[in-house]
Amino acid sequence: MIYLYLLLNLGSLSIPLLYSFEKNMRFIKHWKAVLLSLTIVATVFLIWDAIFTQNGVWGFNPDYHLSFLLFGMPIEEWMFFFCIPYASIFIHYSLEYFKPNLLIPQSITRAITITIVVILIPILIYNFGKAYTTVNYLFLIALLVVSFFYGIEHLRRFYIAFLIILIPFFIVNGILTGTGLEEPVVWYNNDENLGIRLLTIPVEDIGYAFTMLFGNVFLIEKFKKKE
Repeated sequence: MIYLYLLLNLGSLSIPLLYSFEKNMRFIKHWKAVLLSLTIVATVFLIWDAIFTQNGVWGFNPDYHLSFLLFGMPIEEWMFFFCIPYASIFIHYSLEYFKPNLLIPQSITRAITITIVVILIPILIYNFGKAYTTVNYLFLIALLVVSFFYGIEHLRRFYIAFLIILIPFFIVNGILTGTGLEEPVVWYNNDENLGIRLLTIPVEDIGYAFTMLFGNVFLIEKFKKKE
């Protein structure tokens, strides 16, 4: 089914995009900040993606995507870094709008952040050289350290939102990595990761998603101040 990856992108985007025009929340009013953030983060991740694709760290099954490739990646992969983040950060900002007081105390947020970094550092050191594990956790640790000092207020809500985001994440990413399919849409070279799967999903994908999504939230908040 060559349209599968395309349909996953469009399906993920459709409802959040539609409700972005909801008359009270009006998430669309921040479109400049959101588009700029999405473009910056997507550029970083697409460069990373292209290098990993070129070096066989991961790849794409032509049975599930259109034939047009750009830098070795299907057009659906390019769409992924706009469709999925938009849908996910919409959940975060919906939580902000409908549950403005749903926040983790700052002291606990700091403790969670430090704990994650402390856990990741030995994993990174022990597995240094495995391409996906190394680059993924370097980016995640760097983002958490920066956010500890400059974005802790945004983490107070995002940690909660991310737990909600993980529900559609496991559905979409599960399909992409082969759940319910004869072969995965996106395959991974297990020599370049920890080899630990949550169902069919490499465990690194959770950190990858966190970096991509909170990276967008962090930048959106900076850009919103300039609007």
